[in-house]
Amino acid sequence: MGLADFFTKEGRQARNLQKMIQRASDKHAQSPDRFRALELLRDDGSQEAIIGLLRRFSFVYDKTIEDEQEKEWIYHELVAMGTKVLPALRKYMKESDTLGWALKVLEQTAKGDDFRETLRALCQQNDNSYVRDPGKKTQLVHFMGEHRDPAIAELLLPYLEDIDEGVRFKAVEALLHQGQQEVVAEPLTRLLLNKAEESRRIKIRIVEGMADAGLCVSDRTAVERVIDELGIDAQVDNQGRVRR
Repeated sequence: MGLADFFTKEGRQARNLQKMIQRASDKHAQSPDRFRALELLRDDGSQEAIIGLLRRFSFVYDKTIEDEQEKEWIYHELVAMGTKVLPALRKYMKESDTLGWALKVLEQTAKGDDFRETLRALCQQNDNSYVRDPGKKTQLVHFMGEHRDPAIAELLLPYLEDIDEGVRFKAVEALLHQGQQEVVAEPLTRLLLNKAEESRRIKIRIVEGMADAGLCVSDRTAVERVIDELGIDAQVDNQGRVRR
């Protein structure tokens, strides 16, 4: 903004918007003051204002009840805006360290291909390579596991090879919850038989989960050998289903 712009109506509006965003994101502000700023951002309705609303999800206020109330209010206001929020939502999710509330908004505002493509972009931005804090990936993987869709199940598969054991475990649980035999059975079986996978809890979860879901395995002998090694009371029947 140039010096001449600073004194224009547009310049004043831009400064006021930045002040509102700053106040809405100030965890040390009084809750009534911050909430008034949130209301003004809602009324503004621009993409920048929507990002300002979304950024309130990124911190926890000391008073937990008021913190939850503010976030619930923002969630409902954003959902009421509908698909208008999607550009700002995608930008926020790319830059934010946390996804929980934003994914809840996405679930209510994006449908069909918009929903799948947004998840695809998030997976590309948060791939299975090393990160210092895998919390964002864990939230994303868990969320995708709650949506039974072959296309989403495909997006989960790379996380079976994630560097972090916790993310791999969460990916196994998400795929089991999907229950898509044609998509998940073979990758889970490969991970179960993979000697490089050292996590006992992951392999036990695969066996127990495949039995609960009634999934079939292609290599009965190899799977039964791993079951014996793990000491699990299970077996593979003549149809290739793991039974407990």
